Amino acid sequence: MRARVLLALLAACAVSATAAAETVVINGQVHVAPTAIAHPHRSQTMRQVEQRFGSPEKRYPAVGRPPITRWDYRNFSVFFEFNRVVHAVVHAPAAE
Repeated sequence: MRARVLLALLAACAVSATAAAETVVINGQVHVAPTAIAHPHRSQTMRQVEQRFGSPEKRYPAVGRPPITRWDYRNFSVFFEFNRVVHAVVHAPAAE
């Protein structure tokens, strides 16, 4: 399951790099959709992200080679390779 989510995320990353849209997770599914939510952009450092958005709600330890680290914020998750942003996933708004 975890491998599928990562594969879907990487596929969405490739698509979103060429489109004027962002990756959004809706009901556990990865979609590409426009968003106005402020979030980190590729190549920012961990320090820059933390300075702009504050401390994350949750930090996950690095996994794999190269090491990939995930930080979760209220509206988005950020994925780092070493200490640089490689992708940010905007969370879908909660259904009311």
